[in-house]
Amino acid sequence: MNKIVLTAGAILGFLAVVLGAFGAHALKNSIDAEAIKTFETGVKYQMYHALLLLFVGSTSLLNNTTKTTLLYLIVIGVILFSGSIYGLATNSLSSFDFKKIGFVTPIGGTLLIISWGILIFQFITMKQS
Repeated sequence: MNKIVLTAGAILGFLAVVLGAFGAHALKNSIDAEAIKTFETGVKYQMYHALLLLFVGSTSLLNNTTKTTLLYLIVIGVILFSGSIYGLATNSLSSFDFKKIGFVTPIGGTLLIISWGILIFQFITMKQS
């Protein structure tokens, strides 16, 4: 399980760097400054959660069931939250209207919040050694 979680974290981190560079360079003349800031928000949250997965995969403080749950919540949350933000920020560049699926942004954000809540719960209920 650790290998899968660590790999997912590394992939999300890699893609965050690639997308961040793309947003800073390739998009700067294509979308307005507010859309760039929006795009950067998606990149930041993707990177935060990539780092979270790297922690989850490398710690022995969590059992495999919790790690699996966090993996799914975080990956799906990032896809819905950051992915929809990328689409909304670049909406003017596409023939698809990403505003039609903008409702998934808060769903993704909620999944990310739940993942942090599970982590808090696990740490609070952890037996001290």
